[in-house]
Amino acid sequence: MSLVFCFGLQVMGPASLTSTAYAQGEEEPAAEPAAEPAPAADSGSSDAPEEKSFLIWMIEASGIFGGILLILSIVMMALVMTNVMQVKRDVFVPQDFVDEFQGKLDAKDYKGAYDLSKADDSLIARILAVGMSRLDRGYEAAIEGMQELGEEENMTYEHKLSYLALISSVAPMIGLMGTVYGMILSFQKIATATVAPKPSELADGISTALFTTLEGLAVAIPAMVAYSILRNRVARYMLEVGMISEGLMSRLPISKQPTPPAA
Repeated sequence: MSLVFCFGLQVMGPASLTSTAYAQGEEEPAAEPAAEPAPAADSGSSDAPEEKSFLIWMIEASGIFGGILLILSIVMMALVMTNVMQVKRDVFVPQDFVDEFQGKLDAKDYKGAYDLSKADDSLIARILAVGMSRLDRGYEAAIEGMQELGEEENMTYEHKLSYLALISSVAPMIGLMGTVYGMILSFQKIATATVAPKPSELADGISTALFTTLEGLAVAIPAMVAYSILRNRVARYMLEVGMISEGLMSRLPISKQPTPPAA
């Protein structure tokens, strides 16, 4: 019996023994996971271009032209803020002063009206003070003095605003100069290269050309818009000052007929 059992074991072999062991409840050992292949070394990592933020790229590409346009933008913003603070209705025609001056005229307190205009710093007050100081020369002389002061003040405001017009004209020209300079750099790469240049070699000049154009327009457009708005506002306020001041002067008890020339 034992001989037959041993012969059966030899015939069944190891596979049969294994299946017999599984049949008896033994678990098959888990196969070991295959080792992952090692990542291949990145041979071109040293040649990869260095990543830059958009701001750093723009600053480096703009160069000296970007610095000049940055200074112009700061000057432009300072001029806009200064003129916005000065070109206001309260500076030209403050309603409180007009009401108080009319009250003096209604009360026939002409001396008080003159003192009020001398003490106030608004444009209409200074114009009325000049006109009332010339009443002894006649109404026409008073109006002429008021118009002269109004024209002088208008020229002063125009002079201040003219710097914005200058910036709006110069900034695109500086941007155009940077554009030409950037294209020259790109064509220089093409002319001096023995083989066809790579796009990355031409990118520096092209980026200089595009960034300087963009920056020049970004400075010029707001300056042009601010100049147009402030100039129209000055013209409107000056017209209002002229109409109100002449209306107030007409209420003074003085003859509006021109003085006849001496014989």
